[in-house]
Amino acid sequence: VAGISLLGLATSSPYLLTAQKVTQLQPAMSGKEGEAVTLNCTYETSDSNYALFWYKQPSSGELILLIRQDVYNQMNAKVDRYSVNFQKSNKFISLTISSLRLGDSATYFCAYRGTQRVE
Repeated sequence: VAGISLLGLATSSPYLLTAQKVTQLQPAMSGKEGEAVTLNCTYETSDSNYALFWYKQPSSGELILLIRQDVYNQMNAKVDRYSVNFQKSNKFISLTISSLRLGDSATYFCAYRGTQRVE
C-alpha cells in the first residue's frame, strides 16, 4: 500500500482585522491509502465572531478551500471526506481526512478570519 505524505503549516488569513495566532501542532504526517488521518490546530483570539478554515495546497501550488467552521455553529462541519472537531472553549480545531487517497498528498493550512455576523 502506498504511503501518503501530509504536511501541516500554520497561517493567518490576510483578511484579519486584529492580530491573532494560529498554530498547527504537527510539522508533518503520513498515512496509507484507505486510512484516516487527523491534523490539529490551536488558535488565540479575543473575537466573539470568527470562522476557521482548512485549506489544501497540492504541489501545483493553488490553495483549495476544504471546509469552514463558523464559531456560532454548534455542529461540527463535514464535507465529503473532510470533517472537523471544533472545541471553542479550548480554542482547538482538527481536520480529519477519511479514506486517504494518493491525491491527498499536500500541505494543509489552518486559517482564522474574524467575521462580522449579519443577522
